[in-house]
Amino acid sequence: MVKMHKKRMGNRLSRQKLKTYLPYYVMLIPGMIYYLIYKFYPMYGATIAFKDFSMKEGITGSPFADPWYKHFQTFFQSPFCKDLLVNTVVISLMKILLGTFSAILLALLLNECRKMWLKRFAQTVTYMPYFLSWVVVYGITFAFFSEGSGVINKGLQQLGIDTVPFLTSNEYFRGILYGTSIWHNVGYSAIIYLASIASIDPQLYEAAAVDGAGRFRRIWHITLPGIRSTIITLFIINIGNILNAGFDQIFVMYNPQVYQSADIIDTWVYRTGLVGMQFELASAVGLFKSALGFFLVYFTNRLARRWGEGIW
Repeated sequence: MVKMHKKRMGNRLSRQKLKTYLPYYVMLIPGMIYYLIYKFYPMYGATIAFKDFSMKEGITGSPFADPWYKHFQTFFQSPFCKDLLVNTVVISLMKILLGTFSAILLALLLNECRKMWLKRFAQTVTYMPYFLSWVVVYGITFAFFSEGSGVINKGLQQLGIDTVPFLTSNEYFRGILYGTSIWHNVGYSAIIYLASIASIDPQLYEAAAVDGAGRFRRIWHITLPGIRSTIITLFIINIGNILNAGFDQIFVMYNPQVYQSADIIDTWVYRTGLVGMQFELASAVGLFKSALGFFLVYFTNRLARRWGEGIW
């Protein structure tokens, strides 16, 4: 009798909860449909990576490759594989580190600015480049750094100094990528850190000031520890995209003369897999990137949890 009573009570509570949260479940339906159609269903196309794909036969009719890892082997045995992996990881990692440091520094400077008009002006100026396409950014970069007509090289010529091939030299091109990436994204990233700083209890700053702590000590002992969880969370998310390295930016800005230092996995896949219509190869490399990104996020999160942080 007691068990039956508990069961009836449990069913009643379940129906009551369902009735209470039903509007929220209904609100979830459009989002779930979106993810099912545009996120989960396309995963079926990843099977191309294991097939000798034929556009005539389609995904279902195409035979499986023999061996099944044939297209993965093609990529890893490519003479460009090592350089592609190194370029991708180095460029992406440097963008993450420099971008994170720049965004935190900008957020701290804006937070410490006491003149509101100056703070708003600086925030607007640094945020606006985020809305520019990479085509526009490259146009601005070309106007400044072109060897033949760039403003900087024109100035060097006026001083009797040899021009510098910023956009066509493997020595300088990565620096151009890092600089333009920071300029393009730093304002947007700083907003996230500013929001995190705003959530810190102001009484902590007041207590530190009473104890005689200066501005830099308050930043070091209050602000930075207060946004540590945000820094770690964004770092974990960025690590998951470490093999992307910014295809849009590099594809618009690079040229054959800088392939040695700027050719990444995505640009090689575009030329070899898509332009060359080797869709199986493109799918295999995309699947490899996704799997590696998943494991990087997983292990980075586990490492972060040792310091009491992490996404899950």
